[in-house]
Amino acid sequence: MPEQALQGIRVLDFTQMMLGPYGTQLLADLGADVIKVERLDGEWERGLHLQGELVGGDSAAFLAMNRNKRSVAVDLRSEAVRDALLEIGKSCDVVVENFRPGVLARRGLGFEDFRRVKPDIIYCSGSGWGQDTRYARENRPGQDLLIQSMSGLAANGGRAGDPPTPAGTAIVDAATALNLANGILAALVARLRHGVGQRVEVDLYSTAISLQCQEISSMVNQGAEFARSAEGVGQAWLDAPFGIYRTADGWLAVAMAPLDVVGPLFGAPQVAELDAWTDRDEVKRTLEARAAQRPTQDWLDALLPAGVWCARVRSTKEAVDELRADGSDLIVRTRHAKAGDIELIGCPIRLSETPWQLRYAPPAVGEHTSDVLGEVLSAEQIEQLRADGAVA
Repeated sequence: MPEQALQGIRVLDFTQMMLGPYGTQLLADLGADVIKVERLDGEWERGLHLQGELVGGDSAAFLAMNRNKRSVAVDLRSEAVRDALLEIGKSCDVVVENFRPGVLARRGLGFEDFRRVKPDIIYCSGSGWGQDTRYARENRPGQDLLIQSMSGLAANGGRAGDPPTPAGTAIVDAATALNLANGILAALVARLRHGVGQRVEVDLYSTAISLQCQEISSMVNQGAEFARSAEGVGQAWLDAPFGIYRTADGWLAVAMAPLDVVGPLFGAPQVAELDAWTDRDEVKRTLEARAAQRPTQDWLDALLPAGVWCARVRSTKEAVDELRADGSDLIVRTRHAKAGDIELIGCPIRLSETPWQLRYAPPAVGEHTSDVLGEVLSAEQIEQLRADGAVA
């Protein structure tokens, strides 16, 4: 039995930022040999300052999404590099890229190029707007905030009088990365069962639309658009009391609950006479006034035993501190060459027989160039490419 689920699967990874690297890290965590192909000075996201800082010269964002990979730093304009990568492609199961449409094909590293050397290759392309859509043809930038804005996601967050409110993390990037990993896994199963390679495509915009499947189903099938509530009912398409309430010492989240149940518990039985949809702002105002009179724990003690779904609103630090204190395997420790000991969020997929493993820390730029290219080139050839400035 293999030690990991994807042991023996090899991935040539040309991706950058979050859409690609988060998806390929999931494959790497589950055992795939992921070869990360970077520019000579490293992937763009290595230099992305979060909170104005880097960690040992790398972005915390890069470290979060690139463990268990081997880095090869090359100049894709070099024909010798292209030929070497195609040669490596013969031993790979999957090629993944998220350049703008057509960029790698123009470098001789597109789907057809790899299919010529490996007929059953799985070639996955991620993009902002798809490979051949209106906005792709216009060369629009595909970035999480822009996609949230164009898809309607941002317009549905916050109170009616507030500016459109995007999610507090790159939710479309992350969800598209999961689609990317799932698409690759489906294609691997199809190859195993039917003997075919194929192209897999995912894009941010399609994901953003699909994330709203419930809301869009309501809108198109019920013939009515939805709008944000004036008092901040938690989602534009849901009834009161769904939302966040200020308490005497913090914040309380309340999910779906019948008004004739939740009203008396808040000391406001009169809200049971209101309509949870058409009167949702009045319900929210009434319950919010009561919520502010008691601390959060008091409300939890009263609401949870009564079957009301609710929770304390915590900071990310509070959540992480609790995971660390509990010894959760979601917090993993490894060593960075310059920063020393670092903590990362572990793989959220749990397999009983072939669990994920931390095999490699996030790599330095080109840390494995010689190892990987050494499979198809001699040491002298690699040194010549290095002298030519084609690899690092």
